[in-house]
Amino acid sequence: MRFDGQTVLILGGSAGIGLAAARLFHAEGARLAITGRNPASLQAVADELGALTLCSDMSVVVDSAVAVAAAGEGLGAMDILFVNAGVGGFAAVPDVTEEFWDGIHDVNLRGAFFAIQAALPLMRDGGNIVITGSIGSVMALSGNVAYAAAKAGLRAVARILAKELLPRRIRVNMISPGPTDTEIFKRGASEQEVADMRAMLSAAVPIGRMGTSEEVARAALFLASSDAVFINGIDLYVDGGCVEL
Repeated sequence: MRFDGQTVLILGGSAGIGLAAARLFHAEGARLAITGRNPASLQAVADELGALTLCSDMSVVVDSAVAVAAAGEGLGAMDILFVNAGVGGFAAVPDVTEEFWDGIHDVNLRGAFFAIQAALPLMRDGGNIVITGSIGSVMALSGNVAYAAAKAGLRAVARILAKELLPRRIRVNMISPGPTDTEIFKRGASEQEVADMRAMLSAAVPIGRMGTSEEVARAALFLASSDAVFINGIDLYVDGGCVEL
């Protein structure tokens, strides 16, 4: 029960890694506020975990500000902020349009930054921020330029936050998943396309398979817990060895 009595705000917690983290935090005694874009998914989370759920689009800065304020009104000061909302998309450099670039950056970088900024006044001193990045920010993958740039920018944000929040003893760390079997690569794809993508991604992982949402979420909980009290400013690769091997 590492989080007994603590309050956790998960930005992007109604599916995938965020939902897996919500379940783990709940199992260890945390009180939860969760944001997401899908009202039905949020209702299911509320029913399952008794969490305060807030419909919010990370790409809309005012949405995040309103959701964060509502979380504070509902649950009080926050001990842990898990910034997990994100979107993906592939396009080769000649095919990247302004609309495509902005759609990814408005969520993964711009939206994440301003959501964190809105949450800081509600964070207790001595609290923790964990941010979901990606190994794409450090690996050169064709077609990944917009996403990689956004996540690399978010990594820079995390490091500077960790430095600036030292006087408040708020630790800031990042987890960077490798290929993970979540909904993000399944949206809009056929069953065969999903199977082909899963096989391709599994072959790229030294361990020989994709990770699961819970495996990545467990790394986030570790960094948010007192087990990681002397860890600050890191980017933890949860990738089956993709970066290092």
